[in-house]
Amino acid sequence: MFERNSNGNQSEEQQSVTLRDLLSVGFRQKRLMINTSLGIFSLAILVAAFLPAKYQAEMKILVRHERADNVVTPDREQPVQVRTEVSAEELQSEAELLKSRDLLEKVVLACGLQKSGGPSLWNSLGHEGEDLTALAAAKLEKDLQVEPIKLTNLICVKYSSKDPQLAAHVLNTLASLYLEKHLAIHRAPGEFEFFHQQAEEYRKALINAETKLTNFSKEEGVVNPTLEKEITVRKLADVEADLKTTKANIVETQERIRKLEAQLKTLPNRQTTQVRTSDNPQLMERMKSTLLELELKRTDLLTKFEPTYRPVQEVEQQIAETKAAIAAAEKAPLRDETTDRDPTYEALRSQLAKAQTDLAALEARATATASLVRQYREQSEDLDTKEFLHKDMLRAAKADEDNYMLYLRKQEEARISDALDRQRISNVVVAEPAAVPFKAQARWPFVLLLGGLLAVVASVVLAFAVDYWDPSLRTPEEVESLLGSPVVAAIPRDGE
Repeated sequence: MFERNSNGNQSEEQQSVTLRDLLSVGFRQKRLMINTSLGIFSLAILVAAFLPAKYQAEMKILVRHERADNVVTPDREQPVQVRTEVSAEELQSEAELLKSRDLLEKVVLACGLQKSGGPSLWNSLGHEGEDLTALAAAKLEKDLQVEPIKLTNLICVKYSSKDPQLAAHVLNTLASLYLEKHLAIHRAPGEFEFFHQQAEEYRKALINAETKLTNFSKEEGVVNPTLEKEITVRKLADVEADLKTTKANIVETQERIRKLEAQLKTLPNRQTTQVRTSDNPQLMERMKSTLLELELKRTDLLTKFEPTYRPVQEVEQQIAETKAAIAAAEKAPLRDETTDRDPTYEALRSQLAKAQTDLAALEARATATASLVRQYREQSEDLDTKEFLHKDMLRAAKADEDNYMLYLRKQEEARISDALDRQRISNVVVAEPAAVPFKAQARWPFVLLLGGLLAVVASVVLAFAVDYWDPSLRTPEEVESLLGSPVVAAIPRDGE
């Protein structure tokens, strides 16, 4: 129904379509819609009946983490690789690898798909070889169905063809080429040759380093500079300790000598050991004999002379002198004194002599020990230099040995990986190879469903188009809208 409305100073025509209008169009064009739908659906039935049969082959590929690829690292030990679950990203990556253009082109060439089913116009223009291969690869990519199966590690691959043998052959060829490509892209090319070359280089370097070590021992006259230096340092420490002890003993001995000399100056060389007092028997005997002779002489003279006689007086005087001498001798007896060496002095002098001897020996020992210290120190410095050179050679030899063993181990790992690749042992296996399908695909339900949908849509579109271009007036509202006058009466057609 059409209506005119005015809004303010502006007037415009607005059309509103109701559900009744749509249904009325359907009722008016129902014969056209039914005929169109039946015609298109009949055509879909004919297409489904005469559609050539297609056979669908199917294979399944299992993605796993059973084989751990070697990781190229500078470490001596291979890092521990924890086996994890296959992720959805890995499954999708393998699925995309199955649909890669270069792989599909190889399948096309291997199965000859570029020769069968290609457009004749393309062949007539001479576009062969690469262009036909690319076209066939694009068609194969379109026909190939690659989908990861949910909640599993499997990838399902399907391919349909009119020839059942060709369908299975295409999938099996795809699987074989896919395994080769998977192994190729998951390993670096030339890995074994690289590790073998590096191992040989470090083996030669190790031999050269060992030869230098042998020549160094012969030329320098040392077998183990570190051990010899350690022994020399120990001897140097012992000799230096002995030198310090000797110097301390020298100082001690010099101090002892000074004290001994000071003590010796205060002591006498000899001491009295025995004193004896006695009369002189010979002198007393002579004096008494002389006194007796003088008395006898006086007596003889007194018999002859007077006491006043001069010779008598002289004799008496001699007798008196002799008696005085005897009395004096008796008052002053003879004194016999015996002396000997002082034992303390002699002991100190002996100790002094011994200390002086010890001092001379200690000074000689200190001189010899100082000479040994200089020799051991020079020898230690020389061994120190040789030790640095020897350690540098040892480090170089050790580094060459470690690198040689590392690359030898990596070479063996690469060899094992190459052997596994040659046996096609990888993390991707064909769990279910493609078999030749014996039953064709039931494509008629899809064709009939598509034909039914197309029939409905085409009939509705055609009904609305015909109704839109029909110039006749069908309702009183249309007449009133067109003529601007009211309709008095309306007579319906039969069947409406």
